[in-house]
Amino acid sequence: MIAIIDYGMGNLRSVQKAFETVGHQAVVTRDPRAIADASHVVLPGVGAFADCMANLEQYKLVEPIRKTIASGKPFLGICLGLQLLFTESEEFGIHKGLGILQGRVKKFPLGNNGSVPKNRGNGGRLKVPHMGWNGVTVERAAPPLKGINSGEHVYFVHSYYVEPQDKSVVATMTEYGLPFVSSVWRDNIFACQFHPEKSQAAGLRIVKNFGEWS
Repeated sequence: MIAIIDYGMGNLRSVQKAFETVGHQAVVTRDPRAIADASHVVLPGVGAFADCMANLEQYKLVEPIRKTIASGKPFLGICLGLQLLFTESEEFGIHKGLGILQGRVKKFPLGNNGSVPKNRGNGGRLKVPHMGWNGVTVERAAPPLKGINSGEHVYFVHSYYVEPQDKSVVATMTEYGLPFVSSVWRDNIFACQFHPEKSQAAGLRIVKNFGEWS
């Protein structure tokens, strides 16, 4: 059973439906016992970093997340669920994250017109949030990326990106005005800035691989 952590924010049903589509059982829950009993755990997320951290604390989910990761069971962070794993975010001030991975969540650098600098090979300026399909370059073949090749397109919706202190955790990179980390892998943790549940065939492959990861 895959536990999808419910802390009151995020497109939980679409994540659950993606797992069901590829044949994995998944439950949306904030029950610490259900999270502890699950074989795999997912932390999705949409919204503001500080609000999400406040909700995790309000629902007493920080400790279950830490215990899950320490136990060695596969853990998937999606979008804000990736960012929350890091030390801190500069979204609307400086806010502390879970600190499981060292590094900072940073905003895309904006020009005077509210867009990111000109992309290499792109004639125009790029809007923030970064929204839509973009390619990934595979740096390390994390188990959930089995069958995913460099150049594969996945779906993004975000204005901030992670900058890990330890570059060895980087699994994929993506270009959007600058090269940014689009997924990380360390031990039993895989976390991605893109939304696999919205990424059609490539995303479902990642979801299926994660459910089979042990």
